[in-house]
Amino acid sequence: MNFDAGWFENRFSEIRPKAVAALTRQFRDLDLAEEAFATGCLKAIRHWRENGLPDDPLAWLLTVSRNTGRDILRKESRLPPDEETGILSNPEEDYITRLDQDGLRDDVLRLLFICCHPSLSTQDQSALALRIVTGMTVGEIAAAFLVKPKTMEQRLTRAKKTVAQADIPFETPDMMERNRRLNSVMLMLYLLFNEGWSAHSGGDFVKLRVCEEAIRLARLLLGLFPGSSELMGLLSLFLFQHSRRHSRLDDLGSLIPLDDQDRTGWDRSMILEASALLEKALRHAAPGTYQIQAAIAAVHAQASHSDATDWQELERLYAALYRLEPTPVVKLNQATVIGKTRGPKAALDALKSLEESLKDYRWYHAACAAFYMELADFARARSAYLTVLDLFPTDQEEQFILKKIADCEKNL
Repeated sequence: MNFDAGWFENRFSEIRPKAVAALTRQFRDLDLAEEAFATGCLKAIRHWRENGLPDDPLAWLLTVSRNTGRDILRKESRLPPDEETGILSNPEEDYITRLDQDGLRDDVLRLLFICCHPSLSTQDQSALALRIVTGMTVGEIAAAFLVKPKTMEQRLTRAKKTVAQADIPFETPDMMERNRRLNSVMLMLYLLFNEGWSAHSGGDFVKLRVCEEAIRLARLLLGLFPGSSELMGLLSLFLFQHSRRHSRLDDLGSLIPLDDQDRTGWDRSMILEASALLEKALRHAAPGTYQIQAAIAAVHAQASHSDATDWQELERLYAALYRLEPTPVVKLNQATVIGKTRGPKAALDALKSLEESLKDYRWYHAACAAFYMELADFARARSAYLTVLDLFPTDQEEQFILKKIADCEKNL
């Protein structure tokens, strides 16, 4: 097995949500859970390279991280007396095997509710969840929220301090508190899925297990709130997107744009489930942002090929989404659809208002470049694609952009 840096990064990102959630529940300390897990990952790199991959990597990492956390507490004289004899020494033999019975499967959901402390702003809640649950760097989270890294670092420090000082019970909140925090938790699941669907870093552009974890948590949450139409819409959106998982990359790992994907490879059973969920949600007659996004995904799923896509319907749906969520990114997506309905010049006109707000967002420049190419303005297209390269694309994104730059240069 090739234990290179990219392999370890991808495996750790898959394991992280459950491991850090379990450690947080045990130690009641977000910083300690992160530190223990990070140290456990360093030990895993050395041990796995020398001895091979253990039968259960999650079990191994969690055991080593728990021991590390206890060691830290002991050095700081914070380890409770009843924990002194509980140090685990052999990850393969001593790991608790009854994961489901011990509640590990629910620990990620508990952690998300913890991150949704009402004293935090929605942005701080989301940033904290991305840092703790997905392990995104401060710089990556800052880019996602279109703020400076220093500003995001201050937000995260403040958020952790608020959680630590609030004496929050590290258990699933009661039903009344869960209702208050539901919208925030849904947003965090949305961000978690997006990190798996279009990873900010690492060798894998698509992290399927992260997407599957978000879907699992959404199903669990829907079991707690079966009447939430927005939660139905969220799960429907995940399923529509995930149905395309096997068609997004070619055999060499390069990105395949949506218009060029082989739709016979889309998971039809998942699309049917997503469609049924969306129909059920829409019967509640209370459309929200997740339902509209699911409806957008449904339009793509229903088209047998790109030319059969109902772009007029998509333009109407994006207009409805923008009324509910007037953000620059939604406006960017809306402009992309305008390019299909009214042409590239109209799309570029729509993008002009976003030039300042999305100057550090690589997909804004990628969209501009694509429209310049349609207009045969290859010099501007090349310049926009070069800007994308300066905004830290993933490996697969970089390969795609380099091909586009080469196409531009052929026509200059």
